[in-house]
Amino acid sequence: MADHRLTSLDAFRGLTIAGMIIVNNPGSWTYVYPPLRHAEWHGWTPTDLIFPFFLFIVGVSMTLSLSRHVGQGENKFHIHLKFFRRAVLMFGLGMFLHLFPNFDFSTVRIPGVLQRIAVCTLVAALIDINLKDRGRSVAAFLALAGYWLMMKLIPVPGYGPGALDYSGNLCGYIDTGLMAGHLYKPSFDPEGLLSTLPSLATVLLGTLAGDWLRSKKSAVQKNIGLLAGGAVLAATGLLLQPYFPINKQLWTPTYVLFTGGAAAMLLGLFYIMMDGIRVQKWEVPFLIFGTNSILAYVGSSLMVKIMALINVTAGGKTVGLQPWIYQNLFVPWAGQMNGSLAYALSYTLFWLAVLVPLYRKKIFIKL
Repeated sequence: MADHRLTSLDAFRGLTIAGMIIVNNPGSWTYVYPPLRHAEWHGWTPTDLIFPFFLFIVGVSMTLSLSRHVGQGENKFHIHLKFFRRAVLMFGLGMFLHLFPNFDFSTVRIPGVLQRIAVCTLVAALIDINLKDRGRSVAAFLALAGYWLMMKLIPVPGYGPGALDYSGNLCGYIDTGLMAGHLYKPSFDPEGLLSTLPSLATVLLGTLAGDWLRSKKSAVQKNIGLLAGGAVLAATGLLLQPYFPINKQLWTPTYVLFTGGAAAMLLGLFYIMMDGIRVQKWEVPFLIFGTNSILAYVGSSLMVKIMALINVTAGGKTVGLQPWIYQNLFVPWAGQMNGSLAYALSYTLFWLAVLVPLYRKKIFIKL
């Protein structure tokens, strides 16, 4: 296929970013419907699909981007340099979001969503540039198998090998030893060091899907391949649960297979509708988010922090701007639970409105 921009991929990215904004911004964390929360530990909810979907999309995009760079005659050194620069900027943005507004380096959380994307993007790019699809398949398998063996065989002091609960897992032990005081929780971080290894496999699965979409097969064949391959991956992840539970916070190999398969199937559906039979118009809101995904994520996250600095005095009490908006503009007509959801949806629509002028003028913020 020609390396034109895939509308389906932009829309899939947009759906993922919109979902991320919704689940990250309820009116009140006390009132959130279960599907919009992460699983407490083992298991999964729809919310647990969002981050791996984005990493999968990163892999697909990477392969399409690399094909354009190679097609333009760029040498490997310059391509490596571009991805290194992009990773540094992404990691720096993640650190900025954690530091703002206090910029206290003594307690700043080092791991994070953008930091994981940066590391996985850089390593996956090096693999993608230098290995063909078979080599990347082997790399993904080795990442998952190696992680599986380490988690099962390396003993944690006081717990022994194979502990997969919150307190005794190897991931938390390593992160606490290397980054104590700089984690999401005192003894664990869901974007920690060791679990970045299977996250890399999620990106590599995306690069394989990108290769499939770049092939000369028909749109129907590509769609069937994504749906069938995704179904096999997802089923494998589900069947292996008794041996290694699906767990987003540990990013277990079964979680990688299940979510990677689900991502491939959803991309297949988007592809046949938008790049195949070309059903139009319904995808526009997703395209608006998908073509400015970094701006949407960083901007919406930064705005939450800025709102937390603003207080409102009402009825002799001082409250933060965000809880005031929720309690006064949403709870009176929707109640606590539905009001919390309505706030999240409204916040997402607000950012859609912010991005509309940029989309119309074809202004896309990239790293």
